[in-house]
Amino acid sequence: MFIFPAIDLKDGMAVRLTRGLMESAKIYSNEPFELAKEFEKMGAEWLHIVDLNGAFAGEPKNLEQIRKIRESTKLKIQLGGGIRDRETINKYIDLGINRIILGSIALKNPDFVKNVARDFPIAVGIDAINGFVAVEGWADVSTMLATDLAREFSSVGVEAIISTDIGRDGTLSGINIPFTETIAEASNILTIASGGLRDIEDIKNLSISKKIGGVIVGKAFYEGRIDLKSAFEYYRKLIKLDR
Repeated sequence: MFIFPAIDLKDGMAVRLTRGLMESAKIYSNEPFELAKEFEKMGAEWLHIVDLNGAFAGEPKNLEQIRKIRESTKLKIQLGGGIRDRETINKYIDLGINRIILGSIALKNPDFVKNVARDFPIAVGIDAINGFVAVEGWADVSTMLATDLAREFSSVGVEAIISTDIGRDGTLSGINIPFTETIAEASNILTIASGGLRDIEDIKNLSISKKIGGVIVGKAFYEGRIDLKSAFEYYRKLIKLDR
């Protein structure tokens, strides 16, 4: 199970939101690239970045900070937020981003996602409120069930599904493991849990599930609830046991 430390960008700064509300943003760093370097030193392999401004605007808004992060670390990076077309995907791939996360466009134009997944490393971000997909930076809730959307991308070349229970995001109330497992079952794709991770016990509980392939760590790290270095060591021990 991969552990993805997260950097959410708003106005060039690293922030965390509560339940996706922009007005709840709490600033944790004015130099997000320094956080990326810190995660690398702790033992991370991947970094999860979200351009929050981009998610609301529908186009990249923190490109310079993303470039600085990319140049400052050798971590593999998955990136989402406002990516709606092939041109933007190309731009980020040329910048050195390893995986592109498509969210709102996955609901609005699933055929586009299926097409670009043939040419690029793509993850689909499925964010849900009470089981229904939310889009446009979580500002709009659709009538589509998250499990139905996940099923849409089974066997089309998508690398991963990132499943977020918005009601828990930024609350430190614990990952919604049953919900994440339903997404994994529906898609049959590597599924990454997101939203509400509380502490190392959550990671241990997630590692028991044979259906969940990763977890995103955000506020729990920033608020000092989890020792990421210990979490990465735990993860490496799991890998050795699996082998």
